[in-house]
Amino acid sequence: MIGRGSYFVINDLITFDFAVDFEAGSAFFKLNGFLSLILVALAVGLMEGMPIADVMKSVKAGVGGTLGSLALVLAFGAMLGKLMADCGGAQRIATTLIAWFGVKRIQWAVVITGFVVGFALFYEVGFVLMIPLVFTIAASARIPLLYIGVPMAAALSVTHGFLPPHPGPTAIAGIYGADMGKTLLYGIILAIPTVIISGPLFAMTLKKMDKPIPAGLYNPKVFTEAEMPGFGVSVFTALIPVILMAVQAIAKMTLPSGSAILGYTGFFGDPVIATMLSVLVAIYTFGLQRGKEMKEVMATITESISAIAMIILIIGGGGAFKQVLVDSGVDKYIAAMMHGSGISPLVLAWGVASALRLALGSATVAAMTTAGIVAPIIATTGVSPELMVIATGAGSVIFSHVNDPGFWIFKEYFNLSIPETFKSWSILETLIAVCGLAGTLILSNMI
Repeated sequence: MIGRGSYFVINDLITFDFAVDFEAGSAFFKLNGFLSLILVALAVGLMEGMPIADVMKSVKAGVGGTLGSLALVLAFGAMLGKLMADCGGAQRIATTLIAWFGVKRIQWAVVITGFVVGFALFYEVGFVLMIPLVFTIAASARIPLLYIGVPMAAALSVTHGFLPPHPGPTAIAGIYGADMGKTLLYGIILAIPTVIISGPLFAMTLKKMDKPIPAGLYNPKVFTEAEMPGFGVSVFTALIPVILMAVQAIAKMTLPSGSAILGYTGFFGDPVIATMLSVLVAIYTFGLQRGKEMKEVMATITESISAIAMIILIIGGGGAFKQVLVDSGVDKYIAAMMHGSGISPLVLAWGVASALRLALGSATVAAMTTAGIVAPIIATTGVSPELMVIATGAGSVIFSHVNDPGFWIFKEYFNLSIPETFKSWSILETLIAVCGLAGTLILSNMI
């Protein structure tokens, strides 16, 4: 007779196989992330012996519980990013920093631009938005394309994997019960050295991999000086959520628990309120102040939601999978397995996320699934949930390869062969993952 522990292990292996088949897919069963997660959640619940009715209750509870406030944060973030892109705010930030830094230090201008833009935009949106600027810089300064492109991609990827209000970190912070402000502060602390190592320093090794700008891809919309908002306004509007959440985190760490100020910082530093306020400011600074009519601004906001609809559904599907794991008792098994183990919870979270990333391709799916699996060990080990968020996010970006759409985006935009993409993009993502893990382990011994 198979023991309970063995039963869980066997079922978990079956589940993993399902996840690979449905997400990475075969020629016959290649489904998108949302549908795959829901199917896997149903399969796991049934294999663990849950009644059919209870499985559906868990799925519904998982979707609803995960998307409760998260959907608002993601929606407001998409609105801010779209407003910023359509008014020339990102172009203003980039061109100003380039003018300040000059050609010799152009990499750092691109890094800072990617970092700032990355706070407000999803990775794919930020990449597509910044690639024309990368092409322009490379062509005008006669610099190898990857020498500029890698730092840009590194900055965007790090913000995507480490920092709220991006979907992955925001969602897993909710699952882990992490403080969003602390997560942001720790994430920024670790993001800076990670971006430097995986961006400008790594790019120096790729100078010989000089590729021409792909034909037909360089046709950017160039905003005139009069069309773009000012630099200060652009930066301030993009960073409003970051500023408010950082102030809230600092206040919680420095002020006494009974302080009246905490009520105000807690309200304005809430991710929903912070992102909503940034959108309201952006409606004016990126819209009305630029001479746009309210009808036009609202059309932009409406368009922004369509771009993240599937992302929201995938995160909801991850929440469903998580809840089924919890309700079926897998969470208790994982916690018991880890009890007395010498493995660092940070390493475990990173390792699980890495394995899922390699198998499935999607960083968001890998992060969400990992959060559902390892969340129980936070209570039993006392590890910082904020560092667990970053460790999970770091693992979820490791060694992007052919099952990741980001791999092909990078390959095509930078005119690379598949081996060259492995040597550049895949190594870049691996450096981010390793640096993220190392940073969390170091920081865990300091806080």
